[in-house]
Amino acid sequence: MNKTISNTSVTTSVSELTKVALIVALYVVVTAWFAVFSFGAIQLRMSEVFNYLALYHKRYVLAVTLGVVFANFMSPTWMLDVPIGGLATFLVLILCRAATKNISNQIVKMAVTAVIFALSMFTVAGQLSIMLDLPFFYTWLTVGLGELLSMTVGGFFVYMLSKKIDLSK
Repeated sequence: MNKTISNTSVTTSVSELTKVALIVALYVVVTAWFAVFSFGAIQLRMSEVFNYLALYHKRYVLAVTLGVVFANFMSPTWMLDVPIGGLATFLVLILCRAATKNISNQIVKMAVTAVIFALSMFTVAGQLSIMLDLPFFYTWLTVGLGELLSMTVGGFFVYMLSKKIDLSK
């Protein structure tokens, strides 16, 4: 049986893998760079800006999820944060893609995504409540507000970048 692989197929696969790997690495590096703000009851995880990429192409669902998994090994609650944070990120990215699928206005799409992610921070609050005995609702509020702030600030940059670069390719 003779199997041939076209150069176009190989180039596409390498290009896709490279884009995924780049976002995984960037997520981890940005989280590590701002580690003092990336974990705990009050968070401002600037790497969450990469969540918006999933709105442009489905490859970034995997990329951001893997970035979260690897970055969460730096968390003081890594035993829960790696599996729960990774799964929660994956599910929320899928939810955001579905919820914004029929929204054509990019700013509205990004705003909906930011709110969904901010509300989803109950998973982080739950982990911190279990592992560090922090109050659940207060922690959900502070982590959720930090998420909303980091995604709002980061969303501005992604929006401006999307005007210069086609992020869907």
